[in-house]
Amino acid sequence: MSTDAPLLEVTDLHAGYGRAEVLHGINLRADRGQVITVIGPNGAGKSTLLNSLMGVLPSRGEIAYQGRSLHGVALEERVMQGMALVPETRALFGTMTVEDNLELGAYRRARAGHKDTRTTMESVFTLFPRLKERRTQLAGTLSGGERQMLALGRALMSQPALLLLDEPSLGLAPVIVREIFRAIEGLRATGVTIVLVEQNARAALEVADHGYVLEMGEIALEGAARDLAVDSRVIDTYLGAARAKA
Repeated sequence: MSTDAPLLEVTDLHAGYGRAEVLHGINLRADRGQVITVIGPNGAGKSTLLNSLMGVLPSRGEIAYQGRSLHGVALEERVMQGMALVPETRALFGTMTVEDNLELGAYRRARAGHKDTRTTMESVFTLFPRLKERRTQLAGTLSGGERQMLALGRALMSQPALLLLDEPSLGLAPVIVREIFRAIEGLRATGVTIVLVEQNARAALEVADHGYVLEMGEIALEGAARDLAVDSRVIDTYLGAARAKA
């Protein structure tokens, strides 16, 4: 398998809920070590896209990961192959400690015989020092920003090659949003490929290499993130007039 092949390539993807199709023929790709972002309004299908990639939802079309089709591959096997999803809900275990939540993220690796849980956890603590300070605290008592850090950290415990992030800035204060996006930039440096779904288009395009604009279940626009950030349609619809003057 050539290392020049994209880590993720999606071709003519259709997905939805029951008979209600939400995604209509999506095509996208993410190269190794690249951050791609998918921006768009509420209801455009952004979360549906991530859930389809992860195997949470059934889909039609082709999803190729590391050069191999994911057709018929269950969610659990996708995790074992190096995929991880941080859902919008964060889905933490509130009555468990920060450290226990992180250990759960490494469960499948540990079960497969890997003995690097502690080393990986220290890497997560380096990325999010606040989690180390609160390692014995119950997850349910954390602030919104800390819960998002924990959700990210738990996903990283599986040492993913592909990280799918669903609205990581949702509901967070601006100072915490900046911290989360700095962490995403740091993850890029480690070689993790990231698909970032975001309504905060400005922050997403600043951190991404390539971007897709999803509208009504279809890709309306795509290109280098720096080009989309100065595209008049993106400015008018997602960034506001202030961006045009920047």
